[in-house]
Amino acid sequence: MATARVGISGWRYPPWRGDFYPKGLPQRSELAYASEHLSSIEINGSFYSLQLPSSFLRWYDETPETFMFSVKGPRYITHMLHLRNAATPLANFYASGVLALREKLGPTLWQLPPRHPFDAEQLETFFAQLPRSTGEALALARRHDERLDDRAWLHATEDRPLRHALEVRHASFESPEVPELLRAHDVAPVVADTAGKWPLLRHVTSDFVYLRLHGADELYTSGYTAEALDRWAADIRGWMTNGGRADAPGRDAFVYFDNDVKVRAPYDAMSLMTRLAG
Repeated sequence: MATARVGISGWRYPPWRGDFYPKGLPQRSELAYASEHLSSIEINGSFYSLQLPSSFLRWYDETPETFMFSVKGPRYITHMLHLRNAATPLANFYASGVLALREKLGPTLWQLPPRHPFDAEQLETFFAQLPRSTGEALALARRHDERLDDRAWLHATEDRPLRHALEVRHASFESPEVPELLRAHDVAPVVADTAGKWPLLRHVTSDFVYLRLHGADELYTSGYTAEALDRWAADIRGWMTNGGRADAPGRDAFVYFDNDVKVRAPYDAMSLMTRLAG
């Protein structure tokens, strides 16, 4: 049965303290507090640098049993290498502690920069290197380089499937070739609401959909009206039931609000959760 997980992109934001986070709440307790109100969080610190195994272990311990994380892939791979020569950086990423999230590990998000155009051959090569299970990720992680020698996490309690989502920001990705390529490699396109700044792809190419809601009218800033949340809730229900077709499976949904500047993200996420539960 398809499920929807709704949350926020990151959780450490100073303006949220004394607003979403109660006044006086220790910073070390913010993840635990957020995870009591949401069903998923997108880890975005992994985009900027490799995290420590101790961090992933702590995040696992601080969240409820049914909680799930998505993890953002390193910008070193997406923005600096532009997906080229990614074998060792991918190994380092999966050796950094990602697998310590165990059953709480959800999709990996790969976000391309606005200057990155559609290149089918390049994407084919990158997708072929992505691990599709925790067992494959562990085998890949064991090929890490010397930088991870003293801090690699090389454990996997059981073999579970891994999911991947791709967020694009170049207009060339509106090509009809894109959904065909994503479907062939079982990668979901991110449905990114960016106030019209970047492409809004709504193709369904995997067994899940991945939404990032960056702001309805102003990027990272504006909140979502009740009417807008109603529309997104209806869209998500449609994906989860595949339009109500009895002969087609529903898709799991992972939804993250990234309109954090004016502390709208957690409140919009909770409002959407309420709509989906009704």
